[in-house]
Amino acid sequence: MIDHPLLNPTRRHFLRNGSLSLAGLWLASQPQATAAGAVLAKDPAYPWKPAEPHFPAKAKRVIYLHMAGSPSQLELFDYKPELLKLDGKDCPQSFLAGKQFAFIQGVPKMLASQYPFQQHGQSGHWISDRLPFLAGHADDLCIVKSMYTDQFNHGPAQLLMHTGSQSPGNASFGSWATYGLGSENDNLPGFVVLTSGGKNPDAGKSVWGAGYLPSVYQGVQCRSAGEPVLFLQDPPGIDRSQRRRSLDALAEINALTAAQVGDPETVTRIAQYEMAFRMQLHASEAFDLGKEPPSVHELYGTQPGKESFANNCLLARRLVERGVRFIQLFDWGWDSHGASQSEALNHGFKDKCKSVDQACAALLTDLQRQGLLEDTLVIWGGEFGRTPMRENRQGQEMAFIGRDHNPGAFTLWMAGGGVKPGLSYGSTDEMGYQAVVDKVSVHDFHATVLALLGFDHLRFNYPINGVPMRLSNVTKPGSKPVPGLMAG
Repeated sequence: MIDHPLLNPTRRHFLRNGSLSLAGLWLASQPQATAAGAVLAKDPAYPWKPAEPHFPAKAKRVIYLHMAGSPSQLELFDYKPELLKLDGKDCPQSFLAGKQFAFIQGVPKMLASQYPFQQHGQSGHWISDRLPFLAGHADDLCIVKSMYTDQFNHGPAQLLMHTGSQSPGNASFGSWATYGLGSENDNLPGFVVLTSGGKNPDAGKSVWGAGYLPSVYQGVQCRSAGEPVLFLQDPPGIDRSQRRRSLDALAEINALTAAQVGDPETVTRIAQYEMAFRMQLHASEAFDLGKEPPSVHELYGTQPGKESFANNCLLARRLVERGVRFIQLFDWGWDSHGASQSEALNHGFKDKCKSVDQACAALLTDLQRQGLLEDTLVIWGGEFGRTPMRENRQGQEMAFIGRDHNPGAFTLWMAGGGVKPGLSYGSTDEMGYQAVVDKVSVHDFHATVLALLGFDHLRFNYPINGVPMRLSNVTKPGSKPVPGLMAG
């Protein structure tokens, strides 16, 4: 019971606190292990302490480049010459029966790729002319063409890609990574989020939330322009010593609360305040792109002082070399429905490709020359694919060219971090509509990346209400890593 002189030891207080204490004794007597694994032993005062995974890891850190809205695989990586023969013809009924679409109605027309493809490198990867810089890294890319999902709306599909569930409240990929591995830098967050494109993802901040994991493992959203974190600097009239004294006093109060309540989140709160204090000295330096030489800015196409995907890619390299475990880049604006010029495959899509192509290639080049790509896993992709049919809202031909959502097939690529370079894995049908060979589910993808980080996805879990929750999702028992994607 809470011992406090201001609380009278009435029967009401005894029943309230005594029942909680009895429940706590019962819970404490229960085994912490589950059938599949156990809660990791974490010091709430040092929750980011580096930890060893289940087995030797091929990847020590992750940079995840998510193109929010989902780029068309048929305009970038999934070359389909057979689709050209059907261009402009009515879509076969077999493509429509039993399918759900976001906007397609009636019978749409088939739509060939809007851009030419060429093979690149010794790998012979087919890449369209929209990504000329990235094509120079063809032999570094492991391109997965047979991804599929069961979600066809952006919010649920993004949640599924990043948390393993289409429902809010689950832990994100970056949270799992930092929970399992900790961080290699005591002065910066272990999980950093950067956004570009003017908006956050449709699923909101849940895609970098900690969910049921301790809150300290959620992503910290930073900015590529201005202060990296709002209110990072001390307010006017407050110097460093005053800030130190105020934090010491706050720590004493939180320590008293922790002793009374016994909630480890209170101890974690002290660690978070201390992290914020250290970030005042270290974050500004880490996010200062002005420290990079002109040659690096030319390589990336960066413009210091402006929010951009290129700036975020350069920041990602600066963060991984400082020991940040997981860097998540979200770039909004890839929803190419053709409802407007900015969403059209023959207009806005070209601009989006140009805005990321050079920066993605530069990131790979920079990581290679810094000796970081070998154990840094870079991932690029969206939340689903696009249809081989042209979108036709209200059943009418639209002024601009676009494609609807397609959960049946999409493409992502990975590089570094233990994946097989120069590999084209899996395939779709002749129209690029459905994954048909070596299909990879979202949960298989999660299990694979966790394996690269050194974790058995079945044993890497966090029990909630008796359920061993995991990133690869307890409702998908058949999920498994894909050995064919991993280098020997």
